[in-house]
Amino acid sequence: MPARIVLVRHGETEWSATGRHTGRTDIPLTEEGRHMARALGERLKRSPWDGLPDALVFTSPLARARETCELAGLGDRAVADPALMEWDYGAYEGRTGDAIRADGHPGWVIWRDGVPAGETIDQVAARADDFLDRVCDEHGRPEHDTVTMDCADRTVVVFAHGHLLRILTARWLGLPPQWGQRFKLGPASLCVLGWEYAAPAVEVWNDTSHLA
Repeated sequence: MPARIVLVRHGETEWSATGRHTGRTDIPLTEEGRHMARALGERLKRSPWDGLPDALVFTSPLARARETCELAGLGDRAVADPALMEWDYGAYEGRTGDAIRADGHPGWVIWRDGVPAGETIDQVAARADDFLDRVCDEHGRPEHDTVTMDCADRTVVVFAHGHLLRILTARWLGLPPQWGQRFKLGPASLCVLGWEYAAPAVEVWNDTSHLA
């Protein structure tokens, strides 16, 4: 099993800055997003991270995650994994929650109500499970027992997206994916999943101190 999993949400994009749902639309970081990614990289160079020299690094194939990874200084060893792509928002791609609720869907919440013509939350969770299964051994987390990566006692770093990472965290803890709603996550934030008495735990969440 990995010693810990470090999660990084990508930096700011034009759509994330305005609250638009950005699933598979492959848009770049803003200049502010690039600044965020570089600031994260400077932090990771310092103690206790020391550049994460032995870490295994994975990124979503989408440009905003890959660019964040590269600007943070880990792009040269990153492996793109399609399981880490953001939720496919279907007909709600590019729309804000306020606009969706005003357009005949009062009270709409993605975690409960989902999206038309896109992925269900369970389909996103299945992708998160697939990734976690490949970085954990049979004792790594509840109800999952597949391993295809040599991650034993190593740090795994993941650069991906807000909803995907929140669902992945819920699944790491053995919770239903809807629990991801409880884990607020900002752009270029740093999180750490680890262990407490051999049980999956959250060590750090939504840390943006490097952006201060």
